[in-house]
Amino acid sequence: MRVVLQRSKKATVTVKDEVVGQIEKGLVLLVGITHEDTSDDLEYLADKIVNLRIFEDGNGKMNDSLLDVGGQILSVSQFTLYGDCRKGRRPNFMDAAKPDVASELYNKFNDVLRQKGVQVETGTFGAMMDVSLINDGPVTLILESK
Repeated sequence: MRVVLQRSKKATVTVKDEVVGQIEKGLVLLVGITHEDTSDDLEYLADKIVNLRIFEDGNGKMNDSLLDVGGQILSVSQFTLYGDCRKGRRPNFMDAAKPDVASELYNKFNDVLRQKGVQVETGTFGAMMDVSLINDGPVTLILESK
């Protein structure tokens, strides 16, 4: 499992000109699922994400977590995170999980995040989406479960 995490001041995801998810202060997650991912991968990354100390405390130091600041998550499925561009000029997506498997794991991942006490908004799995955010910092991290 691979997640590109961006700290944001606010963010929205739109499908066919309709806002389907939006947050204020928090994290935007671009979530890629591979065919090898299990519930353990979901748990590991969910715990890591909500507890990462990447928000500024009262002294301007990155010491607070998403849970500490009461932030929200906008989670967007992103199979292209498993695009392999090493050969040729067209990405190979063989490492991305098939849509039925990826959809189930993606939904479970969002449920695990919610169980940790975070409000989670999402895009629409498999849809063409427009994601808009004000990146705070900017702070962008890449997390992997393997």
